[in-house]
Amino acid sequence: MEKFLVFIVMFSLCFVPLIHGGRKISKKTQDGSEDWGYVEVRPKAHMFWWLYKSPYRVENPSKPWPIVLWLQGGPGASGVGIGNFQEVGPLDTSLNPRNSTWLQKSDLLFVDNPVGTGYSFVEDTKLFVKNDLEAAEDLTTLLKKLFNGDETLQKSPLFIVAESYGGKFAVTLALSALKAIEAGKLKLKLGGVALGDSWISPEDFVFSWGPLLKDVSRLDDNGFKQSQSLSEKIRQQIQEGQYNEATDSWGELEGVISSNSNGVDFYNFLLDSGMDSVSSSSTSILELSKESANKRYSRYLSVLRSSTSSSTPGGDDDLDDLMNGVIKKKLKIIPGNVTWGGQSEGVFVAMQGDFMRPRIDEVDQLLSKGVNVTIYNGQVDLICATKGTEAWVKKLKWEGLQTFLSKDRIPLYCGKGGPTKGFMSSYQNLHFYWILGAGHFVPVDQPCVTLDMLSHITNSPR
Repeated sequence: MEKFLVFIVMFSLCFVPLIHGGRKISKKTQDGSEDWGYVEVRPKAHMFWWLYKSPYRVENPSKPWPIVLWLQGGPGASGVGIGNFQEVGPLDTSLNPRNSTWLQKSDLLFVDNPVGTGYSFVEDTKLFVKNDLEAAEDLTTLLKKLFNGDETLQKSPLFIVAESYGGKFAVTLALSALKAIEAGKLKLKLGGVALGDSWISPEDFVFSWGPLLKDVSRLDDNGFKQSQSLSEKIRQQIQEGQYNEATDSWGELEGVISSNSNGVDFYNFLLDSGMDSVSSSSTSILELSKESANKRYSRYLSVLRSSTSSSTPGGDDDLDDLMNGVIKKKLKIIPGNVTWGGQSEGVFVAMQGDFMRPRIDEVDQLLSKGVNVTIYNGQVDLICATKGTEAWVKKLKWEGLQTFLSKDRIPLYCGKGGPTKGFMSSYQNLHFYWILGAGHFVPVDQPCVTLDMLSHITNSPR
């Protein structure tokens, strides 16, 4: 707690306002290394962003320094909190420096998306977005406010990197941003899109769970049959456009998987629920299986908010307390009546009708437009299992797909030699990384090889 107080005093000396009033309010540190603020993306709908400028920046005219826009999953999980303090930002949940921060390779822009997530908020719950396309419109509005008036930002290519449900936000945002760029309404260079363990095709993921868990002995024949039966039901509902019902069936399927596997961790199938440092929770997943999908998802958000980063093993820092305490005090512009994560459940409930909708076509559109698309997956993830990712990739209509599928994989290491950390395959503007030993939260489980991957994705000069 003492170091938290020192942290507050240190930063309270260097806050200076940038803009007051209007549609954008922001602050920055005196040395210019951090900017953050709100953009009113629609009347009474306020989106929070936080930009870190890398101290490792290298000026290279042939390789401009990149910016990574990190989009968290959910919908309703906070990138400003989870992605920042638990995965790739400069500090961990104990406010100690993270030696694997992505700032080593790029600037970092975290956004609490959609509105209502994290520090973002709406003044009327009717303003929650209902689907990925509406979320993309809000994000595009935010990018216009940040980039159009800043020539320095415009010089850096923007790479949209997403995790989990954030992948659906990433592909819809990329297409929306490209449209705005082509119309001359957004001054930004899109460098590429990276989809980490991304919920692009819910149907393919639910069909991967049963076979995968049967192969690793977490399901028996009875559990496998129950799983496949519910997956078939979900497939039918998706084909008929019954997305709300498919979301309910998804919740039912997770309950069947949990009860028949004795509580497998959906974010690392080698573990029981509660064993992983990022997805741990004091509540048994068997208890979660008895709840409705909405209540269970609300509990999932609580799991993420109250977990600790693997960079602080044994730590008991609570992310929720951190974000509503010392960080809120540092930022100074969070309204007093806004609680970090306070509207997150409402975000998911509002988007339930889009949760199970696939976004494979959007990936196809990006590839056809020549956008660099990188897909990376953790070997032991279950919720967005590699088996499911490979299945939806094979459904792409992109003309280069068959050549891509015929390519041999390249092994990945950290440093010179050592154990195999993963594999990579690439053809034209499609790239796939298989990251060994990683679950759903790839940068946490395999930070070294992930940093190497980031260098390749962004063509970082460092």
